[in-house]
Amino acid sequence: MNPYPPDVLPEQDQEQADQPAVVPPRPRHHQSPPSRRSSGGGNWLSKLTLVVSLLALIVSCITLFLILRPPAEEPEEEPAPPVEEPVTFRFGDKVLTPLEGMPLNPYNRENFSVDSRGRVTYEKDGKRAKTGVDVSTYQKEIDWQAVAGDGIDFAILRLGYRGYTEGGLFMDQTFETNLQGALDAGLDVGIYFFSQAITPEEAEAEASFVLNAVEGYNITYPIAFDWEPITPGSGARTDSLDNDTLTRCADAFCAKIQEAGCQPAVYFNQSLGYLRYDLRELTGYNLWLAEYDTKPDFYYHFDLWQYTHTGQVAGIQGDVDLDLDLR
Repeated sequence: MNPYPPDVLPEQDQEQADQPAVVPPRPRHHQSPPSRRSSGGGNWLSKLTLVVSLLALIVSCITLFLILRPPAEEPEEEPAPPVEEPVTFRFGDKVLTPLEGMPLNPYNRENFSVDSRGRVTYEKDGKRAKTGVDVSTYQKEIDWQAVAGDGIDFAILRLGYRGYTEGGLFMDQTFETNLQGALDAGLDVGIYFFSQAITPEEAEAEASFVLNAVEGYNITYPIAFDWEPITPGSGARTDSLDNDTLTRCADAFCAKIQEAGCQPAVYFNQSLGYLRYDLRELTGYNLWLAEYDTKPDFYYHFDLWQYTHTGQVAGIQGDVDLDLDLR
Protein backbone atom coordinates (compact mmCIF):
# COMPACT_ATOMS: atom_id res chain seq x y z
CA MET A 1 0.00 0.00 0.00
CA ASN A 2 1.41 3.58 -0.90
CA PRO A 3 1.69 5.70 2.40
CA TYR A 4 1.20 8.97 0.50
CA PRO A 5 -1.79 10.30 -1.32
CA PRO A 6 -1.29 10.39 -5.10
CA ASP A 7 -0.98 14.26 -5.23
CA VAL A 8 1.56 14.67 -2.33
CA LEU A 9 5.27 13.90 -2.65
CA PRO A 10 7.98 13.99 0.08
CA GLU A 11 9.89 17.26 0.42
CA GLN A 12 13.12 16.00 -1.17
CA ASP A 13 11.28 14.56 -4.07
CA GLN A 14 9.35 17.81 -4.43
CA GLU A 15 12.55 19.84 -4.86
CA GLN A 16 13.87 17.52 -7.49
CA ALA A 17 10.65 17.72 -9.30
CA ASP A 18 11.03 21.52 -9.60
CA GLN A 19 14.39 21.22 -11.45
CA PRO A 20 14.32 20.83 -15.25
CA ALA A 21 15.65 17.50 -16.47
CA VAL A 22 18.99 17.68 -18.33
CA VAL A 23 19.84 14.88 -20.71
CA PRO A 24 23.56 14.80 -21.79
CA PRO A 25 24.17 14.57 -25.51
CA ARG A 26 25.37 11.16 -26.83
CA PRO A 27 28.15 10.92 -29.42
CA ARG A 28 26.91 10.30 -32.94
CA HIS A 29 29.16 7.28 -33.39
CA HIS A 30 27.59 5.66 -30.37
CA GLN A 31 24.08 5.83 -31.90
CA SER A 32 22.63 2.39 -32.20
CA PRO A 33 21.47 1.29 -35.68
CA PRO A 34 17.82 0.62 -36.10
CA SER A 35 16.86 -2.65 -34.46
CA ARG A 36 16.20 -5.60 -36.82
CA ARG A 37 13.39 -6.61 -34.53
CA SER A 38 11.58 -3.31 -34.81
CA SER A 39 11.91 -3.22 -38.65
CA GLY A 40 10.86 -6.90 -38.99
CA GLY A 41 7.73 -6.22 -36.94
CA GLY A 42 6.35 -4.06 -39.74
CA ASN A 43 6.86 -6.82 -42.33
CA TRP A 44 5.23 -9.42 -40.06
CA LEU A 45 2.26 -7.16 -39.51
CA SER A 46 1.85 -6.67 -43.28
CA LYS A 47 1.99 -10.40 -43.89
CA LEU A 48 -0.56 -11.02 -41.16
CA THR A 49 -2.85 -8.43 -42.69
CA LEU A 50 -2.50 -10.11 -46.10
CA VAL A 51 -3.28 -13.57 -44.69
CA VAL A 52 -6.33 -12.28 -42.87
CA SER A 53 -7.50 -10.57 -46.06
CA LEU A 54 -7.05 -13.77 -48.06
CA LEU A 55 -8.92 -15.77 -45.44
CA ALA A 56 -11.72 -13.24 -45.47
CA LEU A 57 -11.86 -13.46 -49.26
CA ILE A 58 -11.99 -17.27 -49.15
CA VAL A 59 -14.73 -17.20 -46.54
CA SER A 60 -16.66 -14.71 -48.64
CA CYS A 61 -16.34 -16.90 -51.75
CA ILE A 62 -17.48 -19.98 -49.87
CA THR A 63 -20.42 -18.08 -48.39
CA LEU A 64 -21.38 -16.74 -51.82
CA PHE A 65 -21.15 -20.24 -53.32
CA LEU A 66 -23.35 -21.69 -50.61
CA ILE A 67 -25.90 -18.93 -51.12
CA LEU A 68 -26.01 -19.14 -54.91
CA ARG A 69 -25.76 -22.90 -55.48
CA PRO A 70 -29.05 -24.66 -56.33
CA PRO A 71 -30.68 -26.45 -53.40
CA ALA A 72 -29.84 -30.12 -53.19
CA GLU A 73 -32.66 -32.40 -54.23
CA GLU A 74 -34.04 -34.20 -51.26
CA PRO A 75 -34.19 -37.97 -51.77
CA GLU A 76 -37.69 -39.15 -52.45
CA GLU A 77 -39.18 -41.11 -49.63
CA GLU A 78 -39.77 -44.72 -50.54
CA PRO A 79 -43.47 -45.46 -50.62
CA ALA A 80 -44.67 -47.50 -47.69
CA PRO A 81 -45.27 -51.14 -48.60
CA PRO A 82 -48.92 -51.85 -49.25
CA VAL A 83 -50.81 -53.32 -46.35
CA GLU A 84 -51.67 -56.88 -47.27
CA GLU A 85 -55.26 -57.73 -46.58
CA PRO A 86 -55.78 -61.20 -45.09
CA VAL A 87 -56.78 -63.78 -47.69
CA THR A 88 -60.43 -64.76 -47.45
CA PHE A 89 -63.02 -66.45 -49.61
CA ARG A 90 -66.79 -66.68 -49.56
CA PHE A 91 -69.09 -69.64 -49.02
CA GLY A 92 -72.71 -68.55 -49.28
CA ASP A 93 -73.10 -65.64 -46.88
CA LYS A 94 -69.97 -66.56 -44.91
CA VAL A 95 -66.47 -65.08 -45.28
CA LEU A 96 -63.90 -67.76 -44.48
CA THR A 97 -60.17 -67.67 -43.82
CA PRO A 98 -58.21 -70.51 -45.48
CA LEU A 99 -56.94 -73.34 -43.31
CA GLU A 100 -53.19 -72.85 -42.91
CA GLY A 101 -51.29 -75.74 -44.46
CA MET A 102 -54.29 -77.17 -46.34
CA PRO A 103 -53.53 -77.82 -50.05
CA LEU A 104 -55.64 -75.75 -52.42
CA ASN A 105 -57.75 -76.73 -55.43
CA PRO A 106 -55.15 -77.47 -58.15
CA TYR A 107 -57.46 -77.88 -61.14
CA ASN A 108 -57.55 -75.51 -64.12
CA ARG A 109 -61.16 -74.48 -64.67
CA GLU A 110 -60.50 -74.10 -68.40
CA ASN A 111 -59.83 -77.83 -68.66
CA PHE A 112 -63.38 -78.76 -67.66
CA SER A 113 -65.96 -79.14 -70.40
CA VAL A 114 -69.43 -80.58 -70.92
CA ASP A 115 -70.13 -83.07 -73.70
CA SER A 116 -73.29 -83.50 -75.76
CA ARG A 117 -74.84 -85.83 -73.15
CA GLY A 118 -74.36 -83.31 -70.37
CA ARG A 119 -71.44 -85.18 -68.79
CA VAL A 120 -68.52 -83.21 -67.43
CA THR A 121 -65.04 -84.15 -68.61
CA TYR A 122 -61.59 -82.99 -67.53
CA GLU A 123 -58.43 -83.26 -69.59
CA LYS A 124 -54.86 -82.32 -68.74
CA ASP A 125 -51.60 -83.10 -70.58
CA GLY A 126 -53.48 -85.36 -72.96
CA LYS A 127 -55.02 -87.41 -70.14
CA ARG A 128 -58.75 -87.64 -69.51
CA ALA A 129 -60.32 -88.09 -66.09
CA LYS A 130 -62.22 -91.34 -65.61
CA THR A 131 -66.02 -91.21 -65.30
CA GLY A 132 -67.91 -93.25 -62.70
CA VAL A 133 -71.22 -93.76 -60.95
CA ASP A 134 -72.06 -94.29 -57.30
CA VAL A 135 -75.16 -96.36 -56.54
CA SER A 136 -77.21 -97.94 -53.79
CA THR A 137 -80.47 -99.83 -53.40
CA TYR A 138 -82.28 -96.70 -54.61
CA GLN A 139 -81.13 -97.44 -58.19
CA LYS A 140 -82.78 -100.87 -57.94
CA GLU A 141 -81.74 -103.46 -60.55
CA ILE A 142 -78.83 -102.37 -62.73
CA ASP A 143 -77.63 -103.75 -66.10
CA TRP A 144 -73.90 -103.46 -65.51
CA GLN A 145 -72.88 -104.54 -69.00
CA ALA A 146 -74.94 -101.65 -70.41
CA VAL A 147 -73.36 -99.31 -67.86
CA ALA A 148 -69.86 -100.32 -68.92
CA GLY A 149 -70.82 -99.83 -72.56
CA ASP A 150 -71.99 -96.26 -71.90
CA GLY A 151 -68.57 -94.80 -71.15
CA ILE A 152 -68.47 -95.58 -67.42
CA ASP A 153 -65.06 -96.59 -66.04
CA PHE A 154 -65.73 -97.24 -62.34
CA ALA A 155 -68.53 -97.75 -59.83
CA ILE A 156 -68.61 -96.89 -56.12
CA LEU A 157 -71.18 -99.07 -54.35
CA ARG A 158 -72.91 -98.48 -51.04
CA LEU A 159 -72.04 -101.46 -48.88
CA GLY A 160 -74.20 -100.54 -45.91
CA TYR A 161 -75.14 -97.98 -43.29
CA ARG A 162 -75.54 -97.33 -39.56
CA GLY A 163 -78.99 -96.50 -38.25
CA TYR A 164 -79.29 -92.93 -37.06
CA THR A 165 -81.55 -93.61 -34.05
CA GLU A 166 -80.44 -96.95 -32.56
CA GLY A 167 -77.02 -97.12 -34.22
CA GLY A 168 -77.24 -100.63 -35.69
CA LEU A 169 -75.10 -101.73 -38.68
CA PHE A 170 -76.90 -102.90 -41.83
CA MET A 171 -75.95 -104.13 -45.31
CA ASP A 172 -77.31 -102.45 -48.46
CA GLN A 173 -79.85 -104.88 -49.96
CA THR A 174 -78.36 -104.71 -53.49
CA PHE A 175 -74.67 -104.59 -52.57
CA GLU A 176 -73.68 -108.17 -53.35
CA THR A 177 -75.55 -108.16 -56.66
CA ASN A 178 -74.05 -104.82 -57.67
CA LEU A 179 -70.55 -105.87 -56.61
CA GLN A 180 -70.57 -109.03 -58.70
CA GLY A 181 -72.24 -107.34 -61.67
CA ALA A 182 -69.80 -104.42 -61.76
CA LEU A 183 -66.78 -106.71 -61.47
CA ASP A 184 -68.09 -109.01 -64.21
CA ALA A 185 -68.57 -105.98 -66.48
CA GLY A 186 -64.89 -105.08 -66.06
CA LEU A 187 -65.42 -101.93 -64.02
CA ASP A 188 -63.12 -100.75 -61.24
CA VAL A 189 -65.05 -100.97 -57.97
CA GLY A 190 -64.99 -98.81 -54.87
CA ILE A 191 -67.13 -98.83 -51.70
CA TYR A 192 -68.85 -96.29 -49.50
CA PHE A 193 -70.43 -96.74 -46.07
CA PHE A 194 -73.10 -94.38 -44.73
CA SER A 195 -71.81 -93.62 -41.25
CA GLN A 196 -73.61 -92.33 -38.20
CA ALA A 197 -70.70 -92.91 -35.84
CA ILE A 198 -70.54 -90.70 -32.76
CA THR A 199 -67.15 -91.93 -31.50
CA PRO A 200 -63.90 -92.98 -33.19
CA GLU A 201 -64.48 -96.47 -31.80
CA GLU A 202 -67.79 -96.71 -33.64
CA ALA A 203 -66.09 -95.52 -36.83
CA GLU A 204 -63.48 -98.27 -36.47
CA ALA A 205 -66.28 -100.81 -36.02
CA GLU A 206 -67.85 -99.58 -39.27
CA ALA A 207 -64.52 -100.02 -41.08
CA SER A 208 -64.23 -103.57 -39.75
CA PHE A 209 -67.79 -104.27 -40.91
CA VAL A 210 -66.85 -103.15 -44.44
CA LEU A 211 -63.57 -105.07 -44.56
CA ASN A 212 -65.29 -108.31 -43.53
CA ALA A 213 -67.88 -107.88 -46.28
CA VAL A 214 -65.39 -107.29 -49.12
CA GLU A 215 -62.83 -109.89 -48.09
CA GLY A 216 -61.74 -111.86 -51.14
CA TYR A 217 -63.01 -109.30 -53.69
CA ASN A 218 -60.81 -107.17 -55.93
CA ILE A 219 -61.58 -103.66 -54.66
CA THR A 220 -59.35 -101.34 -56.69
CA TYR A 221 -61.04 -97.99 -55.91
CA PRO A 222 -61.30 -96.19 -52.57
CA ILE A 223 -63.43 -97.28 -49.61
CA ALA A 224 -65.14 -94.10 -48.39
CA PHE A 225 -66.43 -92.84 -45.04
CA ASP A 226 -69.73 -91.08 -45.84
CA TRP A 227 -71.08 -89.22 -42.79
CA GLU A 228 -74.02 -86.89 -43.35
CA PRO A 229 -76.19 -84.87 -40.98
CA ILE A 230 -79.79 -86.03 -40.53
CA THR A 231 -82.73 -83.65 -40.90
CA PRO A 232 -83.23 -81.73 -37.62
CA GLY A 233 -86.04 -83.08 -35.49
CA SER A 234 -85.55 -86.66 -36.67
CA GLY A 235 -84.10 -87.77 -33.37
CA ALA A 236 -80.69 -88.58 -34.85
CA ARG A 237 -78.09 -89.67 -32.31
CA THR A 238 -75.54 -87.55 -34.20
CA ASP A 239 -77.36 -84.22 -33.66
CA SER A 240 -74.92 -82.98 -31.00
CA LEU A 241 -71.72 -84.35 -32.57
CA ASP A 242 -68.99 -81.71 -32.45
CA ASN A 243 -66.57 -80.99 -35.30
CA ASP A 244 -63.46 -82.34 -33.60
CA THR A 245 -65.11 -85.69 -32.85
CA LEU A 246 -66.47 -85.91 -36.40
CA THR A 247 -62.97 -85.38 -37.82
CA ARG A 248 -61.55 -88.03 -35.48
CA CYS A 249 -64.27 -90.47 -36.55
CA ALA A 250 -63.36 -90.03 -40.21
CA ASP A 251 -59.69 -90.45 -39.39
CA ALA A 252 -60.33 -93.61 -37.36
CA PHE A 253 -62.36 -95.21 -40.17
CA CYS A 254 -59.76 -94.38 -42.83
CA ALA A 255 -56.82 -95.50 -40.72
CA LYS A 256 -58.46 -98.91 -40.24
CA ILE A 257 -59.08 -99.23 -44.00
CA GLN A 258 -55.50 -98.20 -44.76
CA GLU A 259 -54.09 -100.75 -42.33
CA ALA A 260 -55.89 -103.45 -44.34
CA GLY A 261 -54.05 -102.38 -47.51
CA CYS A 262 -57.02 -100.62 -49.14
CA GLN A 263 -57.42 -97.03 -50.28
CA PRO A 264 -59.44 -94.94 -47.78
CA ALA A 265 -61.51 -91.86 -48.66
CA VAL A 266 -63.74 -89.26 -46.99
CA TYR A 267 -66.92 -88.14 -48.77
CA PHE A 268 -68.31 -84.66 -48.00
CA ASN A 269 -70.15 -81.73 -49.52
CA GLN A 270 -68.95 -78.12 -49.35
CA SER A 271 -70.76 -77.40 -46.09
CA LEU A 272 -69.09 -80.32 -44.31
CA GLY A 273 -65.75 -79.50 -45.92
CA TYR A 274 -65.77 -75.84 -44.89
CA LEU A 275 -67.71 -75.85 -41.63
CA ARG A 276 -67.38 -79.29 -40.00
CA TYR A 277 -64.28 -81.26 -40.96
CA ASP A 278 -60.73 -80.11 -40.28
CA LEU A 279 -59.51 -81.33 -43.66
CA ARG A 280 -55.87 -80.84 -42.65
CA GLU A 281 -56.25 -83.96 -40.52
CA LEU A 282 -57.48 -85.97 -43.50
CA THR A 283 -55.04 -85.05 -46.29
CA GLY A 284 -53.42 -88.49 -46.09
CA TYR A 285 -56.60 -90.00 -47.57
CA ASN A 286 -58.56 -89.53 -50.80
CA LEU A 287 -61.02 -86.65 -50.55
CA TRP A 288 -64.32 -87.13 -52.40
CA LEU A 289 -66.21 -83.88 -52.97
CA ALA A 290 -69.93 -83.52 -53.72
CA GLU A 291 -70.50 -80.21 -55.52
CA TYR A 292 -73.15 -80.08 -58.22
CA ASP A 293 -71.84 -77.88 -61.01
CA THR A 294 -69.98 -78.00 -64.33
CA LYS A 295 -66.79 -76.65 -62.74
CA PRO A 296 -65.83 -77.16 -59.09
CA ASP A 297 -65.39 -74.03 -56.97
CA PHE A 298 -64.32 -75.81 -53.79
CA TYR A 299 -61.33 -73.93 -52.35
CA TYR A 300 -59.26 -76.91 -51.20
CA HIS A 301 -57.73 -79.96 -52.82
CA PHE A 302 -59.88 -83.02 -53.56
CA ASP A 303 -59.38 -86.23 -55.58
CA LEU A 304 -62.82 -87.47 -56.61
CA TRP A 305 -65.70 -85.21 -57.63
CA GLN A 306 -69.39 -86.09 -57.57
CA TYR A 307 -70.69 -83.38 -59.91
CA THR A 308 -74.37 -84.29 -60.33
CA HIS A 309 -77.12 -86.45 -58.83
CA THR A 310 -79.27 -86.33 -61.97
CA GLY A 311 -77.03 -88.16 -64.41
CA GLN A 312 -78.40 -90.48 -67.09
CA VAL A 313 -76.60 -93.78 -67.82
CA ALA A 314 -77.66 -96.73 -69.92
CA GLY A 315 -78.60 -99.74 -67.77
CA ILE A 316 -79.69 -97.58 -64.78
CA GLN A 317 -83.31 -96.53 -64.34
CA GLY A 318 -83.84 -92.90 -63.42
CA ASP A 319 -81.25 -90.46 -62.10
CA VAL A 320 -77.83 -91.51 -60.85
CA ASP A 321 -74.82 -89.79 -59.31
CA LEU A 322 -71.92 -89.16 -61.72
CA ASP A 323 -68.31 -88.78 -60.62
CA LEU A 324 -64.88 -87.86 -62.00
CA ASP A 325 -61.64 -89.39 -60.80
CA LEU A 326 -59.21 -86.42 -60.96
CA ARG A 327 -56.21 -88.23 -59.51
